[in-house]
Amino acid sequence: MRARSLAMGVRFAAGGGREGWVRTALTAIGVGLGVLLLLGAASIPQILDARQQRGDARVAIAGERPIERSGSTLLYADAQTSFRGQSVRGVLLRPDGPGAPTPPGVRELPRNGEMVVSPALAELLAAPEGKLLRERLRFTTAGTIGEPGLVGPGELAYYAVSDALTTEHGAFRIDGFGSRTEPEAMDPVLLVLIIVACVVLLMPVAIFIATAVRFGGERRDRRLAALRLIGADTRTVRWTAAGEALFGAVCGLLLGTALFLAVRQAAGSVTVWDVNAFPGDLTPAPALAALVAVAVPLCAVGVTLFALRGVAIEPLGVVRNSVGRRRRLWWRLPLPLVGIAVLLSNGRVGDDTAVDPYLIAGGAVLVLFGITLLLPWFVEAVVGRLTGGPVPWQLATRRLQLGSGAAARAVSGITVAVAGAIALQLFFSAIQHDFLKVTGQDPTRAQLSVALPSHDVATIRKMIGEFRRTEGVRGVIATIESSASRPGPVRKGEDFAPTTQVTVGDCPTLGELAHTGSCKDGDVFVVKDSNGMVESDYIFQTARPGARVLLNRDVRTGEPGGAPRLWTVPKSARVVDSRKDPSGQMAFGIFATPGALDTAALDDPTARAMVRTDPRVADAAEYVRNTAARIDPQMAVHTLQDLQRDKQFSSVRTGLLIAATATLALIAASMLVTTLEQLRERRRLLSVLVAFGTRRATLGWSVLWQTAVPVALGLALALAGGAGLGVALLRMAGKSAFDWSVVWPLPAAGAALVVLVTLFSLPPLWRMMRPDGLRTE
Repeated sequence: MRARSLAMGVRFAAGGGREGWVRTALTAIGVGLGVLLLLGAASIPQILDARQQRGDARVAIAGERPIERSGSTLLYADAQTSFRGQSVRGVLLRPDGPGAPTPPGVRELPRNGEMVVSPALAELLAAPEGKLLRERLRFTTAGTIGEPGLVGPGELAYYAVSDALTTEHGAFRIDGFGSRTEPEAMDPVLLVLIIVACVVLLMPVAIFIATAVRFGGERRDRRLAALRLIGADTRTVRWTAAGEALFGAVCGLLLGTALFLAVRQAAGSVTVWDVNAFPGDLTPAPALAALVAVAVPLCAVGVTLFALRGVAIEPLGVVRNSVGRRRRLWWRLPLPLVGIAVLLSNGRVGDDTAVDPYLIAGGAVLVLFGITLLLPWFVEAVVGRLTGGPVPWQLATRRLQLGSGAAARAVSGITVAVAGAIALQLFFSAIQHDFLKVTGQDPTRAQLSVALPSHDVATIRKMIGEFRRTEGVRGVIATIESSASRPGPVRKGEDFAPTTQVTVGDCPTLGELAHTGSCKDGDVFVVKDSNGMVESDYIFQTARPGARVLLNRDVRTGEPGGAPRLWTVPKSARVVDSRKDPSGQMAFGIFATPGALDTAALDDPTARAMVRTDPRVADAAEYVRNTAARIDPQMAVHTLQDLQRDKQFSSVRTGLLIAATATLALIAASMLVTTLEQLRERRRLLSVLVAFGTRRATLGWSVLWQTAVPVALGLALALAGGAGLGVALLRMAGKSAFDWSVVWPLPAAGAALVVLVTLFSLPPLWRMMRPDGLRTE
């Protein structure tokens, strides 16, 4: 009997003429948008797994022992860089023979001086804005990297072959690609954040689907009354109504699947918050896809039957109990309170705490579902007390008083979304400092740090000179560093001779590394370490005025490397305090200007430079990176920053921003579809009002108030509920302080949605107010 009633409802929906098809179309659009987002959420595990697999497949295999050179090996070296904030993954290769392995996505290795690039990098290099990057990558493009070698279609990457690559110059030998890396254990606090975020982002979708299947309620009531008139019982007509909703839901399921397949094909060309994916990655997990396919039709049937529980369908009409019976608060209020209690029962989340995902998700669902149940009571209680005001206000409030349930359902999605977003923002604001690391760097003194690869003093001086001549560079803090030790053999009880650091630089550079005071070329300084010790410290037995030091002791043998090169620290050397350099490091030992110590006497010197750029030159950092690449493609250029954000936290934040953007778009579309459905139901009433002389502007303002009042009440309830959920989450994380300023943009976004939906609903409103709307069939 139920199957026959469902089939009858499907026939009514499919053969209901123009009105029936419009109602079915609105339902299908609403459900389709929800299905689109659900299928996208179901694809997230596949996206993450595919990116992980492709990333692992291109990892260079390097054993614990050095690999012997053969015809099937190659040299490998990183050449990572960045361009205007975008990371560019670069790798230098040198095959040892014809059987050398190729990276994933590369059919064959290019020749010397050539490179293969990702499609996104090829497009950037061909564009005018890629001019500076073309100057940096001085290789000829010989091909592109295929999908197996990229984590995403928007990744900037290249493999270049260079015969200049050697193991002595930072490369290592490998015999293949591919490694399995274990994912890093998720921080418990971040795990709580992800679980709650999933609930927050998916609940509005479920609510919107439940709202969409109830479109066309007034016209459906008249049709159900006609069925009762010809002899159908109450159970039959209710299952018939469920069949109509089932047809719209199935159409929406098909539409949502079609939209998903269309969006899937365009996924590679869309980047949201610096993340994109290949079309093949957007494949829903089979179990989740099956769940969506079953849950959506069941939701349509269940919601329809639940909505008709308080409706008396009689042969002469339909009576809704909700009109004469006020909604009760006593059974709605405990639900969010129980949800908060469930969350707090998990205890404080810490490093050694096991997080129960079902408990946390269940608590969040109870809180947000409780807010959904409170909203109809709250809207009814408030609008029932609204009286007076201008004509548009009176039209709007009277309409809400006659049927506040539909208005509450229309804004329930945005209410839940804003409540969840408020809770997440409070949680974010409280925990973000735990995932920020103070680096100790000072980007006001220098913005870039460069490690110079050469050990030849003449080459080092040339490099420093090239950086100082680079466009956009205001200054270079450059030092040449080596070591000095006490002459003579190692004494009894010593493992090695006392050794200290020797730093050579001009006066401005030394002044950035120590409190030198007045300085001229030829001066020497003995710099205290961070503990302030010099003479009494073991290391500083060599670093004292008048001491004789050895500049070329071999660390491995303890003997001088060749003829001993001795140098005497001048007695005039001043003892000064060390100072943190812009990179946050403390230097100590012997500081000498070039006039006091010939750098040619240093043994195996190394150099580093910190570059201060001109903020008025937009691409100053890119010019510095181009200079570094011209000197050596492997030269690393790092940006100095005072704070560093945890990678896990950054990736979670990025994922939430992407999902929140999609949810916000769905909410805007859902409100628009719901508003259009309500206007369609009242088309005849609008035409009558216009026929009696009501101005269109008056009706337009009434539509605005009909949307704005429930949204305002929903946002007020969302503020209270979101704050309660947020405080519960903070208690779980052991936090008490939070920033209220992060809350206010969310109600502002809700208000902006009201204006946006109203503007888009005005054109169909003008159309529905034509006199031909008075015609009937």
